Amino acid sequence: MKYDIIGDIHGCYEECLKLIDKLGYQSNGQNYYHPEKRMLVFLGDLTDRGPSSLKVIELVYQLVIVDKIAYYTPGNHCNKLYRYFLGNKVQIQHGLETTVEEYQALSNRDQKMIRQKFITLYEQADLYIQLPDVKAVVAHAGIRSDYIGRYDKKVQSFVLYGDVTGAKHPDGRPIRRDWAKDYHGDQWIVFGHTPVLKPRQLNKTINIDLGCVFGNKLAAFQLPEEKVVTVTSNQPLQAEKFHQYDE
Repeated sequence: MKYDIIGDIHGCYEECLKLIDKLGYQSNGQNYYHPEKRMLVFLGDLTDRGPSSLKVIELVYQLVIVDKIAYYTPGNHCNKLYRYFLGNKVQIQHGLETTVEEYQALSNRDQKMIRQKFITLYEQADLYIQLPDVKAVVAHAGIRSDYIGRYDKKVQSFVLYGDVTGAKHPDGRPIRRDWAKDYHGDQWIVFGHTPVLKPRQLNKTINIDLGCVFGNKLAAFQLPEEKVVTVTSNQPLQAEKFHQYDE
């Protein structure tokens, strides 16, 4: 099988459509398909911050649940939205407020429909996706070699939030360890979560969150080709949002 792994969309629906079109996926008016039977893989953070989070949910639901030509694994923003839809008490900030605003503008009937679609997507998703045929693991914020095959709370925290130290930057962002420097496995680890201006490849890991919602690009990593395909964001550039690794 051949795969197209798409980074953090964050409500950038138009860019997502443009990217899947560029990757060769087609619609017959009702269903999406790829003439070469490729599969899409979404690595989490479908919603929040961007202009059209609910349309992204609808699209990914169609591709994963209906058309069955895609896989989805959640990110930290997905986890928070899931807890919100369950009625749990969550803080409506850090981007969730944009999704909640869209949701509250819907009729009760439409709210029920989008809520059920997202809950179905989330509950059927694996914490991370193993693709043994292309020797790859797709995990939202990455995963250590010794965590692959585990699904406990420690691994869940790592996959959703990264290798956090507990300390914070002056602007409130958590300080994370650069786990990829210590990765020496033979499988690709494809991840996002931390926005970077260009794909960061190190030790058979690749970060493909190119910060579409912050005005840069939306990226897909193709396997087994090991090729990155991008489309340009429609959003204004916020240069301060991008992470600089200490190489």
